[in-house]
Amino acid sequence: MQNLMKALGPGQSGGLKMGTRLRDMIRAVRACKTAAEERGVIAKECANLRNAFKENDQDYRHRNVAKLMFIHMLGYPTHFGQMECLKLIASGGFPEKRIGYLGLMLLLDERQEVLMLVTNSLKNDLNHKNQFIAGLALCALGNICSAEMARDLAPEVEKLLHNNNSYIRKKAALCSVRIVRKVPDLIEYFTNPAVGLLTDKHHGVLIAAVKLCHELCQNSEAALEQMRKQVQTLVRILKNMVVSGYAPEYDVGGITDPFLQIRVLRLLRFVGKGDADSSDVMSDILAQVATNTEGNKNAGNAILYECVLTIMAIEAIGGLRVLAVNILGRFLANRDNNIRYVALNTLVKVVSVDTQAVQRHRTTIVECVKDSDVSIRRRALELVYALVNQSNVKALTKELLEYLKVSDQEFKSDLTAKICSLVQKFAPEKQWYIDQHILVMAEPGNYVKEEVLRTLIVVISNATELHGYTVRQLYRAMQRWSGQEGLAQVALWCIGEYGEMLINHLNELPGEEPLTVTESDAVDVIETVIKDVRSSSNTQAFALTALLKLSSRFSSTTQRIKDLIKPHKGSLTLELQQRSIEFGAILNRHDNIKGQLVERMPVLDEATYVSKKADGTGIALAADGKRATPVVGGDILANGGPKQETTNTLIDLLNLDADETPVNEPRKSAGDHLLSLLGVDPLSDSNVGTAPSVGTSSDNVLMDILSLGTPAASTAPSSSTSLFPPAPPADPFAGLGTAAPVDPFAPAGGNAPRKTSLLDELDVLPQVSRKTSLLDDLGPAVPKDKGSLLDGLDTIPIVPATTSAYPTVTALETSGLKVLFDFVKPPGNPQSTVIKASYINLSPSPYTDFIFQAAVPKFLQLQLEPASGSVLPASGGGVITQTINVTNTMHGQKSLLMKLRIIYKVDGQDKVEQGQVNNFPQGL
Repeated sequence: MQNLMKALGPGQSGGLKMGTRLRDMIRAVRACKTAAEERGVIAKECANLRNAFKENDQDYRHRNVAKLMFIHMLGYPTHFGQMECLKLIASGGFPEKRIGYLGLMLLLDERQEVLMLVTNSLKNDLNHKNQFIAGLALCALGNICSAEMARDLAPEVEKLLHNNNSYIRKKAALCSVRIVRKVPDLIEYFTNPAVGLLTDKHHGVLIAAVKLCHELCQNSEAALEQMRKQVQTLVRILKNMVVSGYAPEYDVGGITDPFLQIRVLRLLRFVGKGDADSSDVMSDILAQVATNTEGNKNAGNAILYECVLTIMAIEAIGGLRVLAVNILGRFLANRDNNIRYVALNTLVKVVSVDTQAVQRHRTTIVECVKDSDVSIRRRALELVYALVNQSNVKALTKELLEYLKVSDQEFKSDLTAKICSLVQKFAPEKQWYIDQHILVMAEPGNYVKEEVLRTLIVVISNATELHGYTVRQLYRAMQRWSGQEGLAQVALWCIGEYGEMLINHLNELPGEEPLTVTESDAVDVIETVIKDVRSSSNTQAFALTALLKLSSRFSSTTQRIKDLIKPHKGSLTLELQQRSIEFGAILNRHDNIKGQLVERMPVLDEATYVSKKADGTGIALAADGKRATPVVGGDILANGGPKQETTNTLIDLLNLDADETPVNEPRKSAGDHLLSLLGVDPLSDSNVGTAPSVGTSSDNVLMDILSLGTPAASTAPSSSTSLFPPAPPADPFAGLGTAAPVDPFAPAGGNAPRKTSLLDELDVLPQVSRKTSLLDDLGPAVPKDKGSLLDGLDTIPIVPATTSAYPTVTALETSGLKVLFDFVKPPGNPQSTVIKASYINLSPSPYTDFIFQAAVPKFLQLQLEPASGSVLPASGGGVITQTINVTNTMHGQKSLLMKLRIIYKVDGQDKVEQGQVNNFPQGL
């Protein structure tokens, strides 16, 4: 507002001919107590301004435009006064032109058509003899010029680059930056003048020239090559400032013109990147700047920071990079949090270039993880994560675990995730891997993610020699349990599986501390968890399963186990109620098969499990953190064999997806069916790739009563370097009655849906429609007089699998995008078609804000389901899927027809792909 007052000049704000003075209007607006009162004042002033503009009041035009700018800054519309700015610009005096150009830059932008009317006035003012009027025109042109104005006025601006007045040359160079940015075709006209300005003695001209050269290099390879020939000139400019004495005109904190030095360093960084010859020329001056610049004040630190970035960007020698990293190390010891933050931020980028140089400052970086500033802590944690390797993982993990005990609550989540990721990626041995996870899980709070728990259980399952050690360590940790969900779930799973090792001191390792535990002590741990109000329903489900398994291993606590299971028969949580009823029936009425039902789970196939975590890419991560052998097809379906057509016998009551038994295959006994229930096929040959089968004899009712299918046939090769060796799948009780829905698009051996809990993840049951209870499957087949779910069972029809008989169609394919359609016909509804669209990015850049749109003729009805995501990874690294439901009201007469429109962003720019799909298969 002071600038507006100055622009009016002395005594020019005092007339009362039209409206109030600017100063009075500002006071009136500030005195308003409500928004309505302010709007009234503004409305009154706007009315006065309109009247003044209609009467063409020239004496007070500058004052009226100044008031208009103030109203605009308050957020009110001022379009009615835009032409007044042009009239002021066309006037002859400097004060009027000054307020006119100020209003032009404030009230208009390059999209306004009115702006074209000022082109002629700008051209005249650019050639004006008064340097200040020419400067006003250059300033306005550099702020709001459009592409058309840039083309029209570029010759005048190019002439001014050779003007004798340094004030004009400086402003012309800055205006040229805007012109080059708007019209890159004009670069060749400004390249030679820009190079010529680099020899100017005036620092203002130099800093503008360096900025112009940088803009030229960013937009033109030819200009970049020409600028590489001027590296000696840039080095000389920088050297003159480094070795020059005290210059009061340019001195800032004891540094000669730090702004120009920073600009030159940035240009050198851009020019030297990828060019060894240019890098060699500038290496000496960069070393001189790095050693001679004092870092006592912000000006010196800013130059050092830019110097470090330049050294790391160019093709510098190793010694120069070490010098740069040492400067960043000094920054880490600075008291200023801003300097420490930029040092950490830069080291994160540098660590991929020179890891060994950064490793020397590892101790200081770890101390930054304990800083009071949360932004520094997070950045330091990210840097520590990048520094960890096989040789230092134990030391750094120990430091992080010590800090985890005293860290803030809001920081524990990130810190826990990083520790678990480091341990999983660089664990040298399984025992250390298990110990570190137990230490993390034992910390108060529930910060360990569920997928980490799943992976830990898979590792424990594969570490046969560590089963006893692990269950004892978990038992010790549970003695100090204070509500940690993750610790409780893993401990309950291990106690249920390996409880006898806890009691009998089996598999004790050399040097392991002896531990004496009774059967009652083991059950005490489960009772503590199951009765704790902090335990979630998921954890209590673990506890119930562990109790059932211990009932066959601990003979002295059978009745106590029954008493602990019984109260949950009335639970409001359906899963707990269902488990309690089923487990109670097994304990009370089927003791003869209980031991076989709850045998120890087979070793989990970790290679298959780890491939599930690769987000659909099918790549398993090995123990050393490198990519292992690709897993074909990703997840393995629970049952990949052909559908069985059989009669409704009691054996198939719950077996909704059993494989067909070949005629020449020997019939299985009850014991064999029990092995099938637990995931082991006694008739399978390790060299045969067929899926395991289920027998159908009538003597194995109780053997298969809880079997919902057969285990998966793993096709995933495991990496020899992986921490996780392959093994068969898991516990049939883990997801009893809660299998995931069938995906009609999932091919045999394809990706199965991700489970939502730890128990579900270990489940090997096939994919059938989810029921809220097993009673939903039984329906009227369950007599009302039966007292147990396991009694009075009848048969129900087998649910057929939905298969696709139509080929995959390429709906759209461009240089960067591919759209595939798969088709499924719902049974009994020939008019309906379910289309699964898959979008694949073929370009090297990711697509964001991905939106798919479709249009169909009137005889078709279209329904789009939400897409699986909005970000499409680059180079086919991931796929977005979307379900499209189409109803053809003229089925059999007309074929499907669809127009596609896909909108997305790539590198911040909007892209649109369109096409028409007319190659739908016949019969849709």
